[in-house]
Amino acid sequence: MNVSYNWLKQYINIQETPLELAKILTNIGLEVGCIETFETVKGGLKGIIIGEVKTKIKHPNADKLSITTVDIGRKELLQVVCGAPNVDAGQKVVVATIGTILYKGDESFIIKESKIRGELSQGMICAEDEIGLGTSHEGIMVLPKDASIGTPASQYFKVESDTIFEVDITPNRIDAASHFGIARDLAAYFETTCQKPSVDAFMIDNNNHCFDVKVNDTEACLRYSGISIYGVLIAESPEWLKNRLKSIGINPINNVVDITNFILHELGQPLHAFDADMIKGKKVIIQTMPEGSLFTTLDGVERKLSSSDLMICNESEGMCIAGVYGGLHSGVTNQTTNIFLESACFNPRYIRKTAKKHGLSTDASFRFERGTDPNLTIYALKRASTMIRDIAKGTISSEIIDIYPNPINNFEIEIKFANINRLLGKNLEKNNIKNILKSLEISIEKEDNDGMLVHVPPYRVDVQREVDVIEEILRIYGYNNIETPIEVTSSLSYSPKPDKDKIINIISDYLAGSGFNEIMCNSLTKSEYYGDMETYPKEQLVTIMNPLSSDLNSMRQSLIFGGMESIIFNINRKNINLKLFEFGNCYKLNQNTSSDVLKKYCETLHLALFTTGNKATQNWTAKDEPTTYFQLKAYVYNILKRFGFDAETFETSHTGEKAYNDIFSEGLVYKKNNKEIFTIGSVHKKLLKAFDIEQEVFYADINWTALMELLKLNQVKYTEISKFPEVRRDLALLLDKQVSFEEVKKIAFRTEKKLLKKVSLFDVYEGANLGADKKSYAVSFILLDENKTLADKQIDGIMASLIRTFEKELDAKIR
Repeated sequence: MNVSYNWLKQYINIQETPLELAKILTNIGLEVGCIETFETVKGGLKGIIIGEVKTKIKHPNADKLSITTVDIGRKELLQVVCGAPNVDAGQKVVVATIGTILYKGDESFIIKESKIRGELSQGMICAEDEIGLGTSHEGIMVLPKDASIGTPASQYFKVESDTIFEVDITPNRIDAASHFGIARDLAAYFETTCQKPSVDAFMIDNNNHCFDVKVNDTEACLRYSGISIYGVLIAESPEWLKNRLKSIGINPINNVVDITNFILHELGQPLHAFDADMIKGKKVIIQTMPEGSLFTTLDGVERKLSSSDLMICNESEGMCIAGVYGGLHSGVTNQTTNIFLESACFNPRYIRKTAKKHGLSTDASFRFERGTDPNLTIYALKRASTMIRDIAKGTISSEIIDIYPNPINNFEIEIKFANINRLLGKNLEKNNIKNILKSLEISIEKEDNDGMLVHVPPYRVDVQREVDVIEEILRIYGYNNIETPIEVTSSLSYSPKPDKDKIINIISDYLAGSGFNEIMCNSLTKSEYYGDMETYPKEQLVTIMNPLSSDLNSMRQSLIFGGMESIIFNINRKNINLKLFEFGNCYKLNQNTSSDVLKKYCETLHLALFTTGNKATQNWTAKDEPTTYFQLKAYVYNILKRFGFDAETFETSHTGEKAYNDIFSEGLVYKKNNKEIFTIGSVHKKLLKAFDIEQEVFYADINWTALMELLKLNQVKYTEISKFPEVRRDLALLLDKQVSFEEVKKIAFRTEKKLLKKVSLFDVYEGANLGADKKSYAVSFILLDENKTLADKQIDGIMASLIRTFEKELDAKIR
């Protein structure tokens, strides 16, 4: 939620800077995610000054340019070359001085001293569109004669600047989802009071336009209030109101709608303005409609209602989905002159179900879903109707209608001083505790030596237990004010071996040092990804019973889709050379198992690696070189080597031999003890197309849970470097194309088990001169005897034996 620093200061006296206030908000549980600067004119007109054109002459080298001298209140006049046809001596104008940054949309440019057609220009005389004050570019802005020379344009045009906090409101703190709600929390922290906007000016002008309001579903609609305002003039809102909304990212629409949005973000109470002339029969009925009823919402979409969707209806049809979205024909338009203003408190459960069913999320539903203050409806109506009368010239034409059949009482909670001190880990003075409670509008009804009976207002929907009240005390007192105990006791604790977290940190450091960036994707994903997959069948999805949206309705079976989302996100922002990794849990449903939850669901930790684009950013020492499968393979091999595994000892098979072919175009599956440990390959073109990725992506999936099980059994032993030298011999083998290097290596180690230490492939050649379906492998063999230096005769014997075996088993020819 966006919160305006200037707006907050309307309710509470704040001396702290925005940065200091952000820290305070975070400390009291209202975490500030980021801080931004808002200006009513982009750039704040910095460096732009009001000046007067003293002289104007024709440019000697250009027919449409003029050379002017301009007084901006400095000792010397500025010479400015101007192309506007309406520039003339004696005019008061707007001048962008050297170094000023001007904005046009997302683009910007700096005013520099330059020569235009050979004549010096020391600034720029501006049109209104060039400084963001309008759209006209017919000529320069000519100001009234009384404009003062040297006045900063920001001061002349009254440019407002504000600081905007992005506050991450947790679901339980809906009471803080407004500027006044946050000011109320700050008042508790500062031990002061916040000034609630006055509604003393509210008065009923006449009672000529009453509506008949009925609430047929009192379980879903807890309180319903309304009022009629006639004779409104729909127009553009005043600048102050538009600026308030713009500062928090809301586009102004018209004065009535803007006022309802203002009240929503000021007080946290959603309002809805109906066109009173569209309410048939002058009846407002709050009820559900028959299953399958059709209703067209404000966005022009026809929706099929369920019998549990609460609706605001007139005598014959629905006008609004209560608390969620307005109807197409009942809202305020430019032709509206009379309105019926609604202020209600709805049952959060009904609003949550309806919003989720129709895939609608609005500022109003966000608040109603979490619980609004039932005691605020009347106050909000008075505040809004007074503003509409003042700004839109309306007449308050009815009494306030208020239907509240089952008033919601304060929450009554008993708290014990001993429990407060026990949970806080510190003995707080009773007066301190009582002052904090009173500052939070929690009243103390009874008190004795052991504790208190307190009443919590219903707008604090999250404070209904003793422990909740204690949390409030701690939040305002300050988590950082709880001292660490001087005496610290210790005990022996079991540390698992291997330490999973330590190993993850080691590998994360290695990957980050190798140029990878870590990504953290949501464990929740969309089930559509698994619609027709063989590798990860949809039947094995763990689905969410109460999903937030269709995009977050299942637990991920693989890290591939989060990685692909991250890749296309970067590519769309021109970041095409990527190396990404993610540690994350994957989930699947084991079918045909018992009802035992531990057996029914499977959760495994995986490590995913992605490479795409070029190996490195192009520079004068490195040209563009695309990343390859073998580059990614080397990273995976190094990860295994770090923990004493030789990837060459794993069993391998091609991905095409299993259902992996809907993830990989080609690749290898590595197994140990008949269990899949990791898979490496290039991502399937079908999958790339689904994400609109046009460049090749390489992907490795390591089953980290399975690898940790192997690590428990793996013993890394130290061996001294041999005193005797290694010997290398090379062979060029002419083989059939279907023969793989793995076969060559296996045969070599089977033939010479003692002295052969390493077999490597360092060149592959195919050509017409070799013959059809033939290829040449250049293979190196490393021989070593730990006890003595190898003799030539022994080496020749080993190589001869290898050649005979290759010729016999692979029909190889030595080149």
